[in-house]
Amino acid sequence: MSGSCPSTNNNITTFPILDQFSLHVQVTHNPLELPLESLFSMAARINKKRSFLFVSKLLGKHIPVNPYTSLLSGVALAVLLYEHLTEKTEETNVQIAKWKREMVEGLIDPKQARQVYNMLLQESLSLPETIRFVGFAETATALGHSMYEMFADHASYIHTTREYVPAMHPDIQFEEEHSHAMAHRCYALDHEAFAGEGPIVLVDDEITTGKTTLNIIRDIQARYPRKQYVIASLLDWRTETDELRFVELEAELGITITPLSLLKGRIEVVGTPQLEPAEQADQQSQHAVMFQTSTVADDFEQLHATSEDGEGKRSTASYVQHTGRFGMQSRHNGVLREEISRIAKRLRSQRTGERTLVMGTGEFMYIPMRIAAEMGEGVLYQSTTRSPIHTHPAPAYAVRSGAGYASPEDASVRNFIYNIAPGQYDEIFVLLERHMSEERMEPMLKVLGQLGCGHIHIVYCGLPEKTGDNEQ
Repeated sequence: MSGSCPSTNNNITTFPILDQFSLHVQVTHNPLELPLESLFSMAARINKKRSFLFVSKLLGKHIPVNPYTSLLSGVALAVLLYEHLTEKTEETNVQIAKWKREMVEGLIDPKQARQVYNMLLQESLSLPETIRFVGFAETATALGHSMYEMFADHASYIHTTREYVPAMHPDIQFEEEHSHAMAHRCYALDHEAFAGEGPIVLVDDEITTGKTTLNIIRDIQARYPRKQYVIASLLDWRTETDELRFVELEAELGITITPLSLLKGRIEVVGTPQLEPAEQADQQSQHAVMFQTSTVADDFEQLHATSEDGEGKRSTASYVQHTGRFGMQSRHNGVLREEISRIAKRLRSQRTGERTLVMGTGEFMYIPMRIAAEMGEGVLYQSTTRSPIHTHPAPAYAVRSGAGYASPEDASVRNFIYNIAPGQYDEIFVLLERHMSEERMEPMLKVLGQLGCGHIHIVYCGLPEKTGDNEQ
């Protein structure tokens, strides 16, 4: 019974979690009238500050998703933004209402997601002023990118990063409160990325208290003052007290902050969980696995920058140019789409089965997601994550299995792979942005070998370290 189904009474939906405690959700705003079960399920966390986690069915982090479904979630936020910023006419209202109906169909029914996404992407929304999008690492990097891409021109995108690049000065740096990974930075190659008077759209998967958003708004406003901000998220759980902080900041700085979300509501935890730390790795022996390593770096524009991890070790392995980590503009979209299509065609030709998982890694989510979308039928997508989640094998529980390992990019950071059962996939394609050494890859490869999938492709999208360069 640990995975009991939610129940609704008097507009409050109750989600039982592990038969130990429950979460009451009262919906206050649902602009697309999406059913809650299409947005998330619940899991527990061993965390004194927050004992539960909304496991998104749209993000492609903790559970596998149709890549087009995930891309559509960003499109949905883009349409809500377009509705907010455009002049209301009868023609515009009719068009937006039509898009909303189509989006709902695509978000609820994976079989329609591809057609709806491709159709809406052709709309190429346009606004009279430049819109700057900022996605929050790591979970919202793809969400922010897919939202930004809907705007054909006058748009730029950058996502925050936990990477540390000593030679580059971050345009923005702030702390994320109540997080397992604190420091956020924005390294914009174009240092005018935040300049100007147009709105800045801050994109996150979930707004809980909004304190992180307030932190970044303060930082931006101190350096690049403007009048208008938008916070876009899949879920918004701010209390009245939290919302008052936004009102106070608006008055203090003389700005407006507009929230947009697919779902807004109030939450209440009932009961106290008594959770023992779960072993975050399946107790299975190493399976017979064929690892196949390849590179697609020749199909990507590269960016050379030296990073430093939490242990002080440096890497000169290149980054992919147009991930959003170092900023990009609308004119770059066409180049990236061509790169993605070429690589998807290459990887599609390597498929040997009908059930395929494409796995992004950490902040590197959007490009693997788009590649997965063009690799044919029977392809699901998800990403590795930093989030520590309590696993439980109950059928209806959101996170049934998990495995943890030292991140190849930074051994001081623990990453996790969730919800992959033995025999679930014929093959898994793991896409890494940067080319890592065998030593750095060993912990991850060990975990991948325990997942019960016999054929795993390791695909590097960046170039290896330059010959003669050593980690310091």
